[in-house]
Amino acid sequence: MTVHANDGCDEIAMPGWFVALRRGADAITAALNLAGTLLIVLVMLVVNADVLGRGLLGAPVSGVPEIVSMSVVAIVFLQVAQAFRRGRLTRSEAVLGKLGLHAPRLRHLVECLFALAAAALVWTILAASWPLFLKSWSRGTYEGTVGDFTAPIWPVKLIILIGCAALLVQLLIGAGAALLRLWAQRGRA
Repeated sequence: MTVHANDGCDEIAMPGWFVALRRGADAITAALNLAGTLLIVLVMLVVNADVLGRGLLGAPVSGVPEIVSMSVVAIVFLQVAQAFRRGRLTRSEAVLGKLGLHAPRLRHLVECLFALAAAALVWTILAASWPLFLKSWSRGTYEGTVGDFTAPIWPVKLIILIGCAALLVQLLIGAGAALLRLWAQRGRA
């Protein structure tokens, strides 16, 4: 079963359409997370090949610093939606825990407001990143040195857009789940 950080043990029955939407988004998020994990393994292999090449053959692998720097950004954006989905983003559980014990409806409201504020921020990043992607795509911008190693930067810019979109969807689902829990508790003191 999919774990969501915002889901408490007093989970209400979510509408079928919401569960289906959440499952679809979770599958995409999990696939992006897997891609990020595979990229981590690839970076590890490239760095080790570079170290061995330098030490044993006196010949480093070209472009390792560029590959690593571009990969770190890609990894972060591939895995950020999963971090939110699993409750691994930084937030104060002490405050939310107290609210959950003494004012569960207020906790759901705070969780909803957090998710909506974060969604607004992620939307801003997404909107600001779109022209940067288009510019890098149309101009063929690259990282590295001509004659040694070059790599286009548009794939990383595209991954930033995809990661922001996935995080935005997860945040909106989190806000929706908090609202549904808040609605389910109406009438309860």
